[in-house]
Amino acid sequence: MDFKSNRITAKLPKHLQSFVIPQPYDEYTAQNQAVWRYVMRKNVNYLSKVAHKSYLEGLKKAGISVDEIPRMQGMNRILKELGWSAVSVDGFIPPNAFMEFQAYNTLVIAADIRTIDHLEYTPAPDIIHEAAGHAPIIANAEYAEYLRRFGEIGSKAISSSKDYELYEAIRHLSILKENPNISKKDIAKAEESVADVSATMTELSEMAKIRNLHWWTVEYGLIGTLENPKIYGAGLLSSIGESKWCMRKEIEKKPYTIVAADTNFDITKPQPQLFVTPNFAHLSFVLEEFANKMALRNGGLKGLQQLIDSKNLGTIELSTGIQISGIFSKVIDNGNLKTAYIQTKGSTALAYKNKELIGHGKEYHAEGFGSAVGKLKGINIAIEDMSPTDLDAYGIFEGKKVNLNFEGGIQVKGEIITGKRNLQGKIILISFQNCTVTYFEEVLFKPEWGIYDMAVGKEVVSAYSGVADPENFGLTFDPPKEKTHKISYNQKDKELHELYKEVRQFRDGKKVNENRLEEIFNLLKSNFPHDWLLPLEILELVFNNKNKFKIDVLQYLETLTKNTKTSHLIKDGLALIQK
Repeated sequence: MDFKSNRITAKLPKHLQSFVIPQPYDEYTAQNQAVWRYVMRKNVNYLSKVAHKSYLEGLKKAGISVDEIPRMQGMNRILKELGWSAVSVDGFIPPNAFMEFQAYNTLVIAADIRTIDHLEYTPAPDIIHEAAGHAPIIANAEYAEYLRRFGEIGSKAISSSKDYELYEAIRHLSILKENPNISKKDIAKAEESVADVSATMTELSEMAKIRNLHWWTVEYGLIGTLENPKIYGAGLLSSIGESKWCMRKEIEKKPYTIVAADTNFDITKPQPQLFVTPNFAHLSFVLEEFANKMALRNGGLKGLQQLIDSKNLGTIELSTGIQISGIFSKVIDNGNLKTAYIQTKGSTALAYKNKELIGHGKEYHAEGFGSAVGKLKGINIAIEDMSPTDLDAYGIFEGKKVNLNFEGGIQVKGEIITGKRNLQGKIILISFQNCTVTYFEEVLFKPEWGIYDMAVGKEVVSAYSGVADPENFGLTFDPPKEKTHKISYNQKDKELHELYKEVRQFRDGKKVNENRLEEIFNLLKSNFPHDWLLPLEILELVFNNKNKFKIDVLQYLETLTKNTKTSHLIKDGLALIQK
């Protein structure tokens, strides 16, 4: 990928770059451009009254035009002045990855654009939602910092194995719903799959809770007072229908608190309530309140159990600062709800301050890593807090055969061959040879397995999703296996798009060939009687004329308003032109 257009984007780690795709700008049809233009004109007209004051100014600051779908390179040139960037991706990406992009001040923008059939709302992420919804509000410095900090904290949230299933099911459903060629039967089956996964989910994971916070703020947030709220959430800013719907009195408005973390949402339906924050600073206050409850800041036995349940890569940090990254498979408690032993399976790496310890990468610990945690039995001072005199007194030094009995029943018996210390001089790792590790009668490590490396720490102070040093770990995220469907247009669709293209060229060229416009209009009436957007585009070009052609187009649009599905869209389009 070419990231030269923005220095911020260029700093993205390799494991995130795998999600980035070239923006398929040439694949946008002239009808797609007309959809963008209609939605944006209508939104700007309405949102100027109900959106947060940062919205309109933010559109300009983010480099977003009302008249055409934005190009990523153009947006990046302008966004860099705000300290942000944007990348194009294929539909939904995993929540941890999505939030990590935010931590790097990067907006993730789905490359596709909604079809004319889903003009008011689309269940799939699209460029209208991402670019016109998310980008403008980051012009507000307080909100931009909240978004970055949310990404930083959210990307560390621990998911359950069910979260991954739900993500895949929702992604699949959103892809199907945005494809006009998919049968209702297939969509119903996908909806059933989402419902089945949701029904099997029990206690909400950290990721599920922080995803709820994201939904009720970044996507569907309101700001101000309960009586007179303004819109700042991207889902509302980018939806013609929902931006009006959310202001109705029937929609309950609640003060935004940490309660929102336990309030689930249904992405396929309008929400029964919304949360209102008094100001952007309050968002950060609630985020910190939630972060203080996370395993990221509390670690402990519970954090380790969450990592085991996730069945995915995670990291723990001990009190000395040593970090262990891998897939955690086992934890033994010491009988007092504290960790006595941890075990990973498969590739594991050790790090300190997010930098891999030399010689302790995943190639060295390819078959997993296990370590005792805690204090030695009958000794008040932890190993990490022992002075050189203490270590000598207890016989913990190189070349010494030791028998270390930990609280909780872990016994490490072997010959110390070396150790590593942190910047404060505390021992963070001790290596043994001819070592046996047991938990009562259970053997956890045998001498014939080689060198035993024991991480030193009296407690687990942090547990989080992901790895400490992604680059040296060689972390990779596989892009979603199921790609968004490229709509297959038939010959008639292509003919209609060509007509859209001609009309657009008249607008861009500022010179209108009215005879040709009449020909296009007559072709529309005879060959595409259900299309309502192009007649609006034609009317706009001839609206200031006082001739029969203008009256014919107006009368034709009046007849199209008899279709109840599109009647309000046509009337709103007419109101925009008349304004």
